[in-house]
Amino acid sequence: MSACPDGLCDGSGFLYDEARRTARPCRCRPARIARRKAAAVQGRIPRRFHGVGFDREPVLSLERSNPHTVREVRRYVDAVSERLAEGRGLWFRGDVGTGKTTLAMLISRRAMEAGHTVAIYSLPRLLALLRDTYSDDSDTTLLALVDRLCAVDLLHLDDVGAEQSSEWVLEQLYTIVNGRYEEGRAIVLTTNLDDAELEGQIGARTVSRLNEICGVALPVYGEDRRKDVHIRYPEVPEAPPRWEPAASAAWDEPEPVPYGRPPRRGTVD
Repeated sequence: MSACPDGLCDGSGFLYDEARRTARPCRCRPARIARRKAAAVQGRIPRRFHGVGFDREPVLSLERSNPHTVREVRRYVDAVSERLAEGRGLWFRGDVGTGKTTLAMLISRRAMEAGHTVAIYSLPRLLALLRDTYSDDSDTTLLALVDRLCAVDLLHLDDVGAEQSSEWVLEQLYTIVNGRYEEGRAIVLTTNLDDAELEGQIGARTVSRLNEICGVALPVYGEDRRKDVHIRYPEVPEAPPRWEPAASAAWDEPEPVPYGRPPRRGTVD
C-alpha cells in the first residue's frame, strides 16, 4: 500500500476508530480508487518507441521540418504534471508517416516517468476492446471499461479517423471523450484528417470537445519517413548447373522442362 499523501491513514484509504470499532473513508480514498481503475487499462510504450527522445532521430529531423510543433511538445513535457492537472492535451495532424505518433509518444513517456497513469491505444484497437466486452466470457463490462478509460491521467489515442465509422462508434467515442472532458482529464491524439473530415468520421460534438481539451491541432509536415527504412531482401541463389548427358551416348533432343530439373532421358538408337 502506498502512503497516505495527507498523512492521515495507514495507506488503506480508511481512518479507524479502535474504541468504537468503526472506520470512515480517508481523504485519499477517491484518488486511490481512481488509480486502481486506471491501472486496469494503463498502457506501455511500444517497443519501437522505447528510445524516443528529443536528442535523437527521428525527432531531430522533425524539429528541423516542424520547429513550431516540436517546440510546443517541449513546452508540454517540461510542465507535464501541471498540464495534466489542468486537463490540457495536445493533438497532431499530418499525413501518414510524418512523425505524429513519435511526438505523441514523447508526451506519454514523459508522463509515465513523472508517475502519471497513461493508457495508450490505436483507436481501431480500442474499439475492438470495447466490442469484446459484449462477449459472454468477457471479464469486464462496457461501462466498467469506459469508466477506467476516463480515470487515467492521460489517454493517448493514435490513428483517430482510421476506424470504420458507425452509430455505435460515434456513441462510444463521444462517451469516452465527453467523460474525460467533464472530469478535466487530458487527451493526446494523432489523426490524418482535417476538421471537416474528422467531424464526418467521429462526429461534430466529439471534435468540439477535443478542440477544447487539446487546443488547435499541431501540424506535422513531411514525407512518409517509413519509406526511408532500408529493407534487405534475401539474395537470390545462383541457378544450379544445367544437367548434361554423357558424351559417349546418343540422346534425343531434351524436351523443355521447369527450370532447375534435368531433362527427360531419351531413347538410345
